[in-house]
Amino acid sequence: MYCSLCPRQCKALRTETAAEGRCAMPALPVVARAALHFWEEPPISGKRGSGTVFFSGCPLGCVFCQNEVISHENFGKTITVDQLRAIFSNLKGQGAHNINLVNPTHFAHAIRQALEVPPGIPVVWNTGGYERVETLQAMAGKVDIYLPDLKYTRTETAARCSDAPDYPEVAKTAIVEMVRQVGKCTFDEEGMLLRGVIIRHLILPGRLAEAKEVMDWVAETFQPGTVLFSLMSQYTPWGKAKEMPGLNRRLRGSEIRAAQDYMDQLGLDGFTQGEEAARSDYIPNFDLTGVES
Repeated sequence: MYCSLCPRQCKALRTETAAEGRCAMPALPVVARAALHFWEEPPISGKRGSGTVFFSGCPLGCVFCQNEVISHENFGKTITVDQLRAIFSNLKGQGAHNINLVNPTHFAHAIRQALEVPPGIPVVWNTGGYERVETLQAMAGKVDIYLPDLKYTRTETAARCSDAPDYPEVAKTAIVEMVRQVGKCTFDEEGMLLRGVIIRHLILPGRLAEAKEVMDWVAETFQPGTVLFSLMSQYTPWGKAKEMPGLNRRLRGSEIRAAQDYMDQLGLDGFTQGEEAARSDYIPNFDLTGVES
């Protein structure tokens, strides 16, 4: 396949086994972990956990990515579409509330095939927000919940942190399409999300003004009750960010409190994290759990 799944549209020839393109991945899915996950937002994780599948490779290049062993170093195992479908079934059998596809964009073609047999529980598209509308439209009817980041509103920040100066407009356009597809958030009797969109934003050190711009856009774009908003405070200097001025420190408590106060002022419904969220033990162990037979 000459790939144009993500906004890079690099047109790389990705065969079943040849790792090509910006994501440096083959056409067949590469997975690093598939297990119950309890650290997502409450209506995603619930009591039994989210059936989370971590895909390797990434169209973005975020300098602070905590999952760099799979997103940058591409650790994982190549599997078939049938094996991916079996993983979904296994996670459902473990009691998962949903199938949570983490960083799925560059494997959208294979995931769509795997979902031709619906798993019987909601499907979550857990993404950095850097999506082509055409790719999202191809997933319509197969994805129930979208969980996108809105990382940046400024091209200079997006270029410096993710090598994607077009990110702000691309992500905003993608999120509007996600909401168009699945509509307002709906829940079951246990308070678990059945359909809808949760927009995430990770506060970056020294970027409080940009965090406020993200929240302004959400509040101005969507009517109250349409989406949920997740304000994340788990930033930890990671990878290249450890050496980058301005990014090589943790968040200050004052930054977190100011962002949370602004979210309250806007009346955004959703979730926040405290300073204790910036812990490395929240990072999963990428050891092929649930992937190897």
